[in-house]
Amino acid sequence: MQVFVHHLYEYKKGLRNLILHTTKRQNEARIVAKLESDGIRYLIQSVGSDKINVFFGADNCVDVVGNFIHKSLSDLTHEEDFILGIMLGYDRLKQCERYLLRKSKEPTLKVI
Repeated sequence: MQVFVHHLYEYKKGLRNLILHTTKRQNEARIVAKLESDGIRYLIQSVGSDKINVFFGADNCVDVVGNFIHKSLSDLTHEEDFILGIMLGYDRLKQCERYLLRKSKEPTLKVI
């Protein structure tokens, strides 16, 4: 829960507009109670049977994430992965490199 408290601090101080916090499912009730008492929007995504991803932050950011977290993060399209990384505040140049690397591994169709 210490990491969650730190993420909450970063959001409240305006350091980040969107947070992704991965934690044990047993922490879900406490996290939801805190986010709801602070009036912070959130979405929860299951990660296996014992973990969850908690996305929280600015309304617009949570709305965007809500469009693609119905699937595993490993199944995001290249574009969704790029958008999420940028929204989470990851280094822009590294996100561009990651996007280009993922795209270069994409099979190409041959026109006959």
